[in-house]
This record gives sequence, C-alpha cells and structure tokens, in this order.
Amino acid sequence: MKFKIDRDYFKNGLAQVVGVVGNRGSMPFLNNVLIEAEGDTISLTTTNLDLGIRVRVKAEVSMSGSITLPVKLLNTIVSALANKELTVEISGTNRVRITSGGSTFNIIGLAAEGFPPLTTFSNQYEFTVPAADILGILKKVSYAQSTDENRYVLNGVFFAFEEGKLTVVATDGRRLAIAGKEVAGAEEQSGNFILPAKTVVEVQRLLADAGDVKISFNDRQVSFVSTITTEKTATSGLVDNIHLVSKIVEGNFPNYKQVVPKEVIHRIEVERVLFSESIKRASIVTNDKNGSIKVNIENNLITVSSESSEMGDSSESVAIAYDGPAVKIAFNPGFLQSPLNALVDDKVFLEFKDEMSPGVFKTNYDFLCVIMPQRI
Repeated sequence: MKFKIDRDYFKNGLAQVVGVVGNRGSMPFLNNVLIEAEGDTISLTTTNLDLGIRVRVKAEVSMSGSITLPVKLLNTIVSALANKELTVEISGTNRVRITSGGSTFNIIGLAAEGFPPLTTFSNQYEFTVPAADILGILKKVSYAQSTDENRYVLNGVFFAFEEGKLTVVATDGRRLAIAGKEVAGAEEQSGNFILPAKTVVEVQRLLADAGDVKISFNDRQVSFVSTITTEKTATSGLVDNIHLVSKIVEGNFPNYKQVVPKEVIHRIEVERVLFSESIKRASIVTNDKNGSIKVNIENNLITVSSESSEMGDSSESVAIAYDGPAVKIAFNPGFLQSPLNALVDDKVFLEFKDEMSPGVFKTNYDFLCVIMPQRI
C-alpha cells in the first residue's frame, strides 16, 4: 500500500471517524482505523462494535492495500505536520512510514484481516430523507433524552416512519419533545427504532454537510448512508458518502401519545427570543439545577420570577395577548429554555390548563414539547 494525500484531506477524514474510538486495551483493533487504498481514494473505518463509521477521502494511490493504525496517534501526527502533502506506505510487516517534507514517522499497526468489518444486514425498512430534515428534527427533540441508565429505552431518540411521515420523539419522563416531517414511502410501509444517544451525536455531526440520507433498519440495527455535497467535497476531500452503522436500543418505547394533553384551556403566543432571555435572567438567582422559576400569566402579561433565600429574587414581564384568569405555574428553567433555544421560529405558542397540569410549547409546524410543572 502506498498513497499520497493532502494533509488537510487526511485530517478531515480522520476527524469524521475518530469519535467512536475508545480505549480498549483488551481489543487493540478497536483503537485502530482501517485504511484501505484503491483507485483514487482511501477509505477510513472505525468501530466500537456498537457503532461503526466509514468515509472515503481523495488520494493518489500508487499501490493498493490495507492496514490498521492507532487512530488517535495517527490523527495527532497528521495534525502536527507542517507540509501540505504527505506520503503513506507500508514499509514492513504491519509497519507504515509517513513522510512529509523533512518529517518521517514509522508507526506499528495491525493487519487489516483482523479488523471487525462494518456489519451488513438485510434491510427490513428503507427510507430516503434529506439530511437537513433529519438534523432539524433531531435538534428540536434530542435535548429531552434521558441520561438515567436505569431507563435505557429512554437513552436515545425514537424514530417512527408511519402515516406518510417521520416522527422523532425524545423524553426523560419529565418532558417530552416531538417533531415530524413528511417522508416519501412512509405511506406504504411503517417501522420504528430507538437510536442510541451516542449515535444521535454522531449522526448530527456527520450529516452537517450531507445531501439525501438513506436510512435502512431492521429489528437490531440501523444504517445511515449519505452523499456529501459538492461544496464539502471540494473543501474537505471527502467523497461519495459517509456510511454509519449502529445497533439500536432494544425494547419498546413508551406510548408517547398518551402523554400529550388532550384538553387545552388556554393558549398564548410569545416572542421566542424575548421569553427565552427572560427565563435565562430569572434563572440567575435560582439556587441550584433543581430550582424552579414561576410563570405568572394575567392581564396581557407573562411574568417570569424566581427567588432564593441565599441570593434574592428576580421578576420580569413580557407583553402578550391574554385576558383569561390568572394562572401561576412553576417550571424547571432549563426545561423551558431547551426547546426555545432549539427552535428558529420567531413566535411560539404556550398552551396550559392550570397550575398542576403540563405546559406545552407548539409551533405552526410539526413540533410540540410537553413540560411537567413543579410544585409551587
């Protein structure tokens, strides 16, 4: 194996795959990146057995071949090189020489034959969705995932293809976020899976510059294959596609539809940014992360207030259109801010019934977030 490659192209490719690698002393292959050189590209693959990623990068290949190298060490070396161009070649049994300008590195690797390949599986379902839609939906809901390991089915995001659309849901039991988008093909077939939290992060990172994404899944695994946009290819050296394969969370996601309040008594429209900023200021004097702020709604005003015996109190009012009865509801300030910060709409709607019932954020598009109140 021998190839010449632009330093930044190599660096960009490694940056896409290095995130899934841990420190597995007992399984050294899982600390390595599989490099396969052929034609005018190299492919870079990493896996932790639960999640695997492969990307292809432009290169001048003079001799085809493959090997695995410690990915973090390789990434550090490539990032530190001063010259724009470098040459990588196998120089002995499981040894690679990297030369760039006056710099030479000899790295010990492992044979490619022992590297665990990305899992292939028969597709039970397959849909194509624009990457921008997936990213937009995940941003609107992913903050609501649970981090409680005892509630493992909530440690991820639920994808449901049905009734002509993709619906994505996340909840930690105290809040529930739902967003959706119409998807071709979801009328004829329906299916769902729970995407693990770690994979959610990688999907959001990897698809930032992608075009359409083919999502294929069965009862155990899901894959995302995306085409890189032309602009990204020109600047990064990444070509063709990014291929991600992940295990799914086993288990049944709870019936989230039962959580959405059926009865709405009051609905107000608020300026999203103004409301978010008032919540941020009020939370300054809450005493800890479990502190609450009070939202008082009456006389065409929504007043956000907080108080702490150690620090003092705060109060701020924002004008709204509301002439109903006075209602005061306490919320975790972070739970209010998360959906407001994830949205781009200028205005959002807050629905509520009484002081003991959940508050619901909605937009004119396919989104809602249910937030449980706190005791006043």
